[in-house]
Amino acid sequence: MRGARRRRGAGGHARRPPRRPRLAARRRGPRPPHRARALHVGAVRARDARRVRPPDRLPSFAALDEREGVELALFGGRLRHGAVTSAPAATVRQRKVFALAASGRYRAVICGTGGRVALPAAYAGARRARVPFVLWASLWAHPRSLAHATSYLPTRHLYAHADAVVAYGLHVAAYVRRHGARRIHVAPQAVDPDFWSRPAEAPRRHAGFQAVFVGRDDHEKGLDVAREAARIAGVELAVVSGQPPAEVRNGLAGSDVLVIPSRRTATFREPWGLVANEAMHQGVPVVATTEVGAAAGGLVRHERNGLVVPPEDPRALAEALTRLRDDAGWRAQLAANARRDVAAFTPAAWAAGVSAALADVGASPGR
Repeated sequence: MRGARRRRGAGGHARRPPRRPRLAARRRGPRPPHRARALHVGAVRARDARRVRPPDRLPSFAALDEREGVELALFGGRLRHGAVTSAPAATVRQRKVFALAASGRYRAVICGTGGRVALPAAYAGARRARVPFVLWASLWAHPRSLAHATSYLPTRHLYAHADAVVAYGLHVAAYVRRHGARRIHVAPQAVDPDFWSRPAEAPRRHAGFQAVFVGRDDHEKGLDVAREAARIAGVELAVVSGQPPAEVRNGLAGSDVLVIPSRRTATFREPWGLVANEAMHQGVPVVATTEVGAAAGGLVRHERNGLVVPPEDPRALAEALTRLRDDAGWRAQLAANARRDVAAFTPAAWAAGVSAALADVGASPGR
């Protein structure tokens, strides 16, 4: 046998050495000092893995890496683009998260609320390593299902015992505060402003006045409400679903208003709705329901850069569409305000929010 012999287990079978997560996009140069980085544990949904590219959250992670030095541990989907950011990135299984967080290699552990195994594992690993645990919170209502019922008390424990909480917006900050969170910091949700503010290559317009819905045709997204509202108002409704970012931008650029008619269900309450940011970078006002995080969190502001309507109400949505269609001057003012207001929701601002949380728990670089 070539090389060193493998140790044999009780059954006589050769043991394979445990695999380490494969790292991608590691920086060249000298190895960083012990605990030089923070560990950010996050999920990549399998259906969204193909969208791991600059128009999404990647500039935010790059900005955080520039400020803090982070290593990304991603689970739940394939990492299909090797150089996802300037930061080292590893694809890991959820059951490996504890060992990674507890390794002592990191000065802090940051974890989102996704992953039934990864979240408690990241928290336990941080406690084992005696480093701060920072929760990146997106929920403003706990899912009400039998499967989620068992996670309610553990999640409340995490809200109350995390060293700091980074919230999606003011709506999430208020929710976690009610559940005992302390040291709460808001990191404004952001997309890539360079991509989304760039003029579209081929705007898709089918009528003189056009509304657009962007997203999947799932019950919680409310496409049925949007279609009924468009019928009542006599308005053209374009639907963009499952398209690459350039096509989404084309659909937004060819439309006069974006509708986000999300509804609350037992297992879903729209955490944010990044398509609102994308539309506003294109100078497109947004009509969203009160169940949309971007509205509850302060980006979409009623009669300032869009309109906010009740959920499950096609007539209220139809009235909003009619107002926008019939008053081109007011619509142009909302569009200008939308472009102006979203300018503050940048990757740098998001990274600054996370950095503030790390500083609050004494985990800034060099400490």
